[in-house]
Amino acid sequence: MIEILLVDDESYVTESLAKTIPWQELGVSHVYQAASPSEAIAIMEEQGIDILVTDIRMPEMSGLQLIETVRERWPNIRYMLLTGHSDFDYAKKAIQLQALDYLLKPVNDAAFIDSLTTMIEGLKEEWEKADKYHKLVYTMKSDNSVLRQNLLGELLLGKQLPLASTKEKLLQYEVKVQPDDSAMLMSVQLGRYFMGMDENSVKLMEYAIGNIAEEVFAGPYRVWHGKAPHEGLAIVVSAPPGIDSSVFRKEIIRSLARQFQEKVGAFLKGDIALALSSWFTFPGELAGAYRSALSAVYRTQQSDNSILFLDELEERSTMGVKAIEELYKPPTLIHLLESGQWGASRDKLASLFGSLHGRALSKEQLYEVFLSITNAFLYVAHKQGTDIYQLDPSGMDIMFDRGMMGSAEKLQEWSDGMIARLETEPSESDNYNKKHVIKQVQELVTGELGAETSVKTIADKVYLHPVYLSKIYKAETGESLGDYIIRMRMERAVYLLKSTNKKIYEITTELGYQNPQYFSKIFRKYYGMTPNEYRD
Repeated sequence: MIEILLVDDESYVTESLAKTIPWQELGVSHVYQAASPSEAIAIMEEQGIDILVTDIRMPEMSGLQLIETVRERWPNIRYMLLTGHSDFDYAKKAIQLQALDYLLKPVNDAAFIDSLTTMIEGLKEEWEKADKYHKLVYTMKSDNSVLRQNLLGELLLGKQLPLASTKEKLLQYEVKVQPDDSAMLMSVQLGRYFMGMDENSVKLMEYAIGNIAEEVFAGPYRVWHGKAPHEGLAIVVSAPPGIDSSVFRKEIIRSLARQFQEKVGAFLKGDIALALSSWFTFPGELAGAYRSALSAVYRTQQSDNSILFLDELEERSTMGVKAIEELYKPPTLIHLLESGQWGASRDKLASLFGSLHGRALSKEQLYEVFLSITNAFLYVAHKQGTDIYQLDPSGMDIMFDRGMMGSAEKLQEWSDGMIARLETEPSESDNYNKKHVIKQVQELVTGELGAETSVKTIADKVYLHPVYLSKIYKAETGESLGDYIIRMRMERAVYLLKSTNKKIYEITTELGYQNPQYFSKIFRKYYGMTPNEYRD
């Protein structure tokens, strides 16, 4: 609702307006009165005034001076001037101060109501645009959070992305860690206190722990945190090229890691265990660091408040590493599954298990194979919109079948079965992606109907070719994108004709048309009459 302040040293003027104008019908909730500029300023300091109606000639300070003062302190307030002197100099100054109207006293109620209605409609339109903008920003920030999480998960699981694409996504998602940074990975495992909570509470705790990590390691380090594909959190801490070499010293990292644990304990009342990788080059070596951290966590069974540096563990046997190398040679399993190359996926696993045949692999090495394969299955199932546990609830959790870790043959048999299930499961990702694009397009069109709005500009903003975008929009909605843009412009035109006093040429420009005659022609095609006829 609108709040209005009436200012005049002749109080009968403000009292008359307060009593005779149908404020409620105009959408005005409060009408305040002031007999002087100082009283007006005092009211504005206490109340959320939207429109100021002031006399020009007052003994203490003129209405023009009052407006100048108000403009500096409350730039969003609209102004209307009243005066008994039809002096052009006053009108000229009022225009310079961006007053929206200038009325002579005695005030004609009808003229006052018309002017006030226009101002109120303008305010409401501004508020509506601001609300849409803030919702868009909130949505974008929310989407960025999800996109950051998805990107981190992909990189941790070893998905290979072109460097240019990685840079673009990191910039777009506002991630501080950059390609070619020297980085280390912290795998964070939540202690028993946190694991006793319900799922939503655990998510909240993980978010808070990530924020504490950013606070502790801020400064020379860049931090990126998110939910790990497996249990716990993954926190990437990086230092840009050329940074002071002291930041890489283990004693500094150990000290900060201990501060991190202490703050989590102090603020969240729980313990966390940390496994820290050696320094590596981001993002190429991130997946290897993550696999090493998972392996170390599984092998060592960390206590709730421990700090483990991976380079302090014994090196894994050379034989085991070489035997598993086949799993990480490109094209990776995750790439083959994602692109639907089911036969090639089976061949890759056959080659892997062939290299493992006859070798005495440790339980840890078999677990690494299991984790890497299940990483790929989880990722592809997510992309297809499939619940992986519905495909095989027992195989995805080794607690159901501990024998899986004792036999490469049994692991191979299970893996082949999972590929078969994924191959026959219908994909929902294409439909989801298309619907998401349609939603983006419609939000962009309804928010921007100016001269720059076209199929090409919309396509550029959703990163698709205009022809392809038009094709999928038509297929999904039954209406061409060009027709949709025109329809939204016509609906906006009807609203402006009905709800504002804007002239036809002003509406033409606002809707992105350069020629009023062409706008009238399009409008007539839609509604069977010209804009002027519609308004009449």
